[in-house]
Amino acid sequence: MRKGKSKEKREVINGIELTPGGVIRSPGSTSATKTGNWRSERPVIDSSKCTRCGLCWTFCPDAAIRKNSNGYFEIDYDYCKGCGICASVCPVKAITMQKEEK
Repeated sequence: MRKGKSKEKREVINGIELTPGGVIRSPGSTSATKTGNWRSERPVIDSSKCTRCGLCWTFCPDAAIRKNSNGYFEIDYDYCKGCGICASVCPVKAITMQKEEK
């Protein structure tokens, strides 16, 4: 058993100190870390085609889709990684993937 502070190499990404093994030391910290800045494509919703079925919201692996006050769905690009699942499950093709412009 080691005594004192660990000599493990630590890395700081987006202000969060990471240790080997992916230990989360502060619960809920992922909501403070914006993870959508590396995508190459972004989903865009055409609200005129949207039937508000919610399949995009249901299948989004990053919980980056939310319902707005009008009942339509919006994408939170701070967390969307551009996987395209939402576009592939949309039955009316209201979501298209477009090249990310930075």
